[in-house]
Amino acid sequence: MMDSLSLPALTRAAGTVRLPGSKSISNRMLLLAALAEGTTEIRDLLDSDDTRVMLDALQKVMRSGIPGDGVGVTALGGNAWRVEGCNGVFPVKDADLFMGNAGTAIRPLTAALALSGGHYRLSGVTRMHERPIGDLVDGLLQIGADLRYTGNPGYPPLAVHPGQVTLAAPIRLRGDVSSQFLTALLMALPLTGQRAVIEMTTELISKPYIEITLNLMARFGVKVEREGWQRFTIPAGQRYRSPGVLHVEGDASAASYFLAAGAIGGGPVRVEGVGSASIQGDVRFADALAAMGARIEWGENFIEARAPAAGKLKAFDLDLNQIPDAAMTLAVAALFADGRCVLRNIASWRVKETDRIAAMATELRKLGATVEEGSDSLAVSPPPTFQGGVAIDTYDDHRMAMCFALAAFGGVAVTINDPACVNKTFPEFFDAFAGIAAPVIAIDGPSASGKGTVAQRVADALGFHFLDSGALYRLTALAAMKAGVAPEDEPGVAAIAANLPAEFAGDRILLSGEDVTEAIRAEAVGVDASKVAALPTVRTALLERQRAYRRFPGLVADGRDMASVVFPEAAVKVFLTASAAARAERRHKQLIAKGMPANMHALLQDLQERDARDARRSVAPLRQCDDAELVDTTEMGIEAAVAAAMAIVRRQSL
Repeated sequence: MMDSLSLPALTRAAGTVRLPGSKSISNRMLLLAALAEGTTEIRDLLDSDDTRVMLDALQKVMRSGIPGDGVGVTALGGNAWRVEGCNGVFPVKDADLFMGNAGTAIRPLTAALALSGGHYRLSGVTRMHERPIGDLVDGLLQIGADLRYTGNPGYPPLAVHPGQVTLAAPIRLRGDVSSQFLTALLMALPLTGQRAVIEMTTELISKPYIEITLNLMARFGVKVEREGWQRFTIPAGQRYRSPGVLHVEGDASAASYFLAAGAIGGGPVRVEGVGSASIQGDVRFADALAAMGARIEWGENFIEARAPAAGKLKAFDLDLNQIPDAAMTLAVAALFADGRCVLRNIASWRVKETDRIAAMATELRKLGATVEEGSDSLAVSPPPTFQGGVAIDTYDDHRMAMCFALAAFGGVAVTINDPACVNKTFPEFFDAFAGIAAPVIAIDGPSASGKGTVAQRVADALGFHFLDSGALYRLTALAAMKAGVAPEDEPGVAAIAANLPAEFAGDRILLSGEDVTEAIRAEAVGVDASKVAALPTVRTALLERQRAYRRFPGLVADGRDMASVVFPEAAVKVFLTASAAARAERRHKQLIAKGMPANMHALLQDLQERDARDARRSVAPLRQCDDAELVDTTEMGIEAAVAAAMAIVRRQSL
């Protein structure tokens, strides 16, 4: 990814986002599966820097090199992994483990290794060596584990040695710095087989993350008795057993950026993968948006957000101790509120990937906000006018990059420095964000109305990406021809469309690596393209492929259903048309110019048949949307048609 990413001024957000797997759930599942008896298949695992760190570490401590040892981690493809558990005993007793900046990996793994009777060295990036781990180490030392700091006391890197563990007395643990220390002990202590008790000496923060831990431990057969949030007891004699197949639900923290976009940018924006059935506390972010006046709809596996029915988002004063990660999104959403917003009880921000209170205050001020920074709070007063041309520093913190993408809804262009930091949890974030927020100009119309040429010219003028949807249908028709599949064979053509080996390389169009730029323009291909485009399953197969072209800084898409089906939320909708006679004459001139035979009467008849077929097809019939502006090009040359389309674009302030 580039050193920086420029986001244009954004005006609207709408669409659907399928969330990646939860980082918190992914890394917990991986470790529990590794410690369990039996084989676990984990599906929809998050693919990110933090999970790769955990996978790499587990592979190093689970492979003894002894044939038939029966343990290990294997990729199955499609974000699915098979973990052959080691039944609580890591075969490898000596390893150097690099943990990056993944707190959800280093903390629970440190506890598990401390009870494994081996020699291990854990380190990370510079920032990891600044993130506290002392409370966890103190808890483990209380029971006889042997851990030693090899850098600054209280922080990684660490050396782990075999210890003499006894659980005669309760472990006393602080809970006001990070809930991950308690998670680590809860997950590791069943390995001893002894009764274990943990008593909290302070208030426990981020309780919903402990609920995730307890839920997942129970799925692996270990129950924890809880007395409020002060005392946790793990009865003796329990051990982890594989539940078989598990699915990772979507990342509720990641959902916050898209839900906020819907609340700020109009919506509706729907996130799929979390909902009322989620085990993650960060879904409560939607309640915070509702308190700000956003319209929220819940489903078992989705949440949808829209802007308030009238007016701006309301100011808030909230204790956000239970949703610290998602709370960062509220700090940026505060820029769009009707008054001063206060985020309280967020001291844990200080010890995350960066000092998030200080970083957030610095970057919000760049945009013109007035910010008051407290030791465990942040107060944000929205700017009267957003400052444009701002470059946001991200501090190697994925959540800073994702939160501040929302600032572009302030009507100003925003540059995100080091956008690749999102790889920590959500490598495809900016593609997904573009999928709901990048401006789209949809230009539809019948065959030979000039829409393709006009759309290309408009895209060039704006510096936007261009989608010739007709080319995809022509490619499908050509691929079917080459495969000997008749255009009427709906299942056969749909299978080809679903796996179309197409590539757009500049002005060239490739099919299985072959340049078919001219071949797809043949009349016979065009006739078949019209036929296959009328097949519902073919249109469905190509739908997501077409939507994937929506990228920053924007997209101009031409076709027959760009505005009605593919991009119904398009910021600008244009419907180009012309009389059948005028379109036939244009096609005739094109063919003659190419030295190809052409019959005016046959061309006119063919166009009329295509128009009728397009208008009566059962799925996405050709029509002018109610909110599309009509441009009749019958009496226009190409320059006039482009000028008419650009005038519509300018009226929409794109």
